[in-house]
Amino acid sequence: MDDDFFRMTGIIKRYQMGDELQTVLRGVNLTVREGEFVSVLGPSGSGKSTLMNIIGCLDTPTEGQYILRGRDIGKQDARQLAAIRNREIGFVFQSFQLLPRLDALRNVELPLIYGGMPEKKRMERAEEVLVRVGLQDKLYHHPNQLSGGQQQRVAIARALATNPSILLADEPTGALDQATGKQVMSLFEEIAQEGRNIIMITHDLSIARHARRVVHILDGMLTEGESLHA
Repeated sequence: MDDDFFRMTGIIKRYQMGDELQTVLRGVNLTVREGEFVSVLGPSGSGKSTLMNIIGCLDTPTEGQYILRGRDIGKQDARQLAAIRNREIGFVFQSFQLLPRLDALRNVELPLIYGGMPEKKRMERAEEVLVRVGLQDKLYHHPNQLSGGQQQRVAIARALATNPSILLADEPTGALDQATGKQVMSLFEEIAQEGRNIIMITHDLSIARHARRVVHILDGMLTEGESLHA
């Protein structure tokens, strides 16, 4: 379909573990439409991190086809994959992955440096997205001066800085208390309402249900779940 954002068909991923060949993903099929907010829900060891790495172009499938915005990801070389990651994908991690020596503004600026944006425009864009996530009064604070929720908001701003077509969030509330986690999920819901694709990996059903659709992964196999907030 023309409005498919990405489509995975028969995705298999195997790794060589010593003398043993381990199959982590077993024929995954997943289609995400433009503007969808989808949660991938599964326990530890289910294959969800491997699936996230393939969606995020950090890895490629052993078999099967992954089409992202019309491009066959399995046919891209390392340089092309890096360009796709920088242009198309914003990553949000459980552990925030902020650089402690840099303030919020400079942390958010980092992907724009890699993208070759001039410094004045970088700083304007970094400030713009920090304001977007409600941190206009924390621009010059370092990570150790911020709460966990504020650090995750900086990480979300950094992910948004390049105006990616997709936000890929890996257990984004895993390091946060329940109340702060709800605040962060409200921000994701706002971003989704603006029409941006969000794929969220989680083991927590209460977090997964903030998405508009939940799919389940277990033992490397994906099953469709419920559609929410119709």
